[in-house]
Amino acid sequence: MILDNFIVIDNIGLYCPYGDFYLDPQQAVKIAVISHAHGDHAVRGNERVYCTAATAAFMKHRYRKAAGAEFLIKGYHQEFNIGEVSIILYPAGHILGSAQVLMVYKGVRYLYSGDYKLEEDLTCEPLEFVEADVFITESTFANPSTKHPAAAEEINKLNETNFNIMLGAYALGKGQRMVQLLNAHCAEKTIMLHHNIAPIAKIYEDFGINLGKYKLYDRKAMKLEKEQQVYIVPPIVFNNYFRATNVVRAFASGWKNLQERNGISLFISDHADWQAILDTIEMVKPKEVWTLHGDGRQLKQHFEGKLEVKILN
Repeated sequence: MILDNFIVIDNIGLYCPYGDFYLDPQQAVKIAVISHAHGDHAVRGNERVYCTAATAAFMKHRYRKAAGAEFLIKGYHQEFNIGEVSIILYPAGHILGSAQVLMVYKGVRYLYSGDYKLEEDLTCEPLEFVEADVFITESTFANPSTKHPAAAEEINKLNETNFNIMLGAYALGKGQRMVQLLNAHCAEKTIMLHHNIAPIAKIYEDFGINLGKYKLYDRKAMKLEKEQQVYIVPPIVFNNYFRATNVVRAFASGWKNLQERNGISLFISDHADWQAILDTIEMVKPKEVWTLHGDGRQLKQHFEGKLEVKILN
């Protein structure tokens, strides 16, 4: 029997009372299962953290000694127990080390997606479909009007200019994916990384991911060389240098508002779009869908009379 309260939301986040642990808590807790290392899913200071090796490495890089008291590293497909709940992590395809969390309790399978995507990304493990009775899915782009273009088509837009490019990207995940895509599709470009992004690229390489060529930001080169330089910067730098001269601005994101006032639109997302969410639900074959991290109303309407959809947030 599916338990409606197997996962509940409190002021800290997603809590599983049957195992006494949190999924991606928003405040430090005693026991946390972390799907991936983005800051809105992985906070510092938890007493005990269950996650993949890459997620632990990113958290320790970002938070240093405050990352967490104890990390229990779990490989994909490795079963472990927290209380009476059996747990297995599966690749989510979002960033390196990202995981879906399959939780089994009294024979019922609850699958927490974390953030995920289906599109090919050579900088992380591809999503693995897992069947479950309940699919707890993100709904960031759960809107029928949302369709993400192919990343290869989008990155080729940067070949349309010879001017230097300031490319905004999140430091973890998106920045490294941009390096790989630029090397694969924009071979004439010289790639320079902001000092907050380069160390994370090194962690990717330590985990065997081949990003291709890049170098640390060289201010002199960026000023003197007027063509074919791409400077990848985190959002705060991108926003603070809005009036930067002699550069074309682009920001890699699936959000339309982040494309405004830029010279080049670059719709590259690390989240599932509407069709990808539907495809994933079809493959998971759930009896119920629970939605998080967005607006699940469109999914509820789409499946009305066919599949129960519960909006958790």
